[in-house]
Amino acid sequence: MKTLPTTTKSDGSERTPNVSSKRAGFSLLELMIVIIILGLLSALVLPNLLGKAESAKRKLVCIQMKQIQEALKSFKFDNGTYPTTEEGLQALLKNPDPEKYTNYAASGYLESKTLPKDPWKHPYIYINEGGEINLISLGADGKEGGDGDGKDITLQECERH
Repeated sequence: MKTLPTTTKSDGSERTPNVSSKRAGFSLLELMIVIIILGLLSALVLPNLLGKAESAKRKLVCIQMKQIQEALKSFKFDNGTYPTTEEGLQALLKNPDPEKYTNYAASGYLESKTLPKDPWKHPYIYINEGGEINLISLGADGKEGGDGDGKDITLQECERH
C-alpha cells in the first residue's frame, strides 16, 4: 500500500499535502445532456398529468352534485317539496320560511355549514322548474356555455354517467 508523504508543521503536527483528483465534477456537456433528457421527459409526461387533473375535477363535480341532490331529496321528504329556485341551495343550511317548511330538520341538510363550491371555486347553480331540479357547474372558465374544460356540467349529465 502506498503512503502519502507528510510534512511536519512548526507545532509538531503532521500534514498531508493536497492531492487533487483528476475528476472534480461533471462537465458542462454532461450537465446539458441531463437537462435535455429531463426536458424531453417532462414534455411527454406533463400534458398527460394535466389532462387527468381536469378529468378528476369533472368527476368530483358529479360526486358533489349527487351529494347535494341527496340533501335536496331529504329536504323534499321532510317538507313535501324542493326549495324554490329563489330560495336556492341556501335552504339546505337554514330554513328559508319556517311557516312553509314546518318539518325542516333542526341541523339543516348538509353536514358542512357552508355550501360546497365546485373544484374551480365557483358556486353551484340550483334551478327548480316545476319540481324538476337541476344543478349546474360552470366549469373551469366560470362562464355559461364553453367547450372542453370550460364546458358546463349539469346534474342530468352526471346521472347519465
